[in-house]
Amino acid sequence: MPQSVVIATGNAGKVSEFCAILKDSAFSFLASKDVGFSKEVEENASTFKGNAEIKAKAVWEHVAAKYQNYWVVADDSGLEVEALNGAPGVFSARYAGENATNVERYTKLLKELEGVNNRKARFVCYLCLIRPGKMPEFFEGECKGSILTAPRGNGGFGYDPVFLPEGYNKGFGEISDTEKNTLSHRGRAIRNMLAKLNSEALT
Repeated sequence: MPQSVVIATGNAGKVSEFCAILKDSAFSFLASKDVGFSKEVEENASTFKGNAEIKAKAVWEHVAAKYQNYWVVADDSGLEVEALNGAPGVFSARYAGENATNVERYTKLLKELEGVNNRKARFVCYLCLIRPGKMPEFFEGECKGSILTAPRGNGGFGYDPVFLPEGYNKGFGEISDTEKNTLSHRGRAIRNMLAKLNSEALT
């Protein structure tokens, strides 16, 4: 029987990435809303790791009271741009305001980088996994690249249309979801988590 894992997010794009990357593993996934969690969680940590833990613990408190054997995994991720001293960083989702659209976010980013030659950037992801009887576990993934001068493609979400992964001539907005999942920060963090779980199963 598959292990039930609650993904502590309301972001449909993130849920679909988890499901796609782990489709052949022994897990079944639920979004927070599927277990009745609808609270707004204040992500006030100064790091991706801290925010992932805040989200995971909030959903875990709800889940543990109702579903004894469920696991919870939360992710916090964002874009760090070298020329902007790591911004937008943990404020990636709120970079252009609380209710800004993806287009408004990356448009602001492009404006900030007008005339800037150094366009190095990286996507960063931290996962926090909570399982019954265990301390929170953390897994990291990153994808290095650069910021394009204009959006390209219609794929992905967030800052994907303006991000060019290192060693590629197509941006995240131009490649297939399958290809993106092999390169992305979230894909790498998820596979790091899966490697740990698989190693446990073999011992």
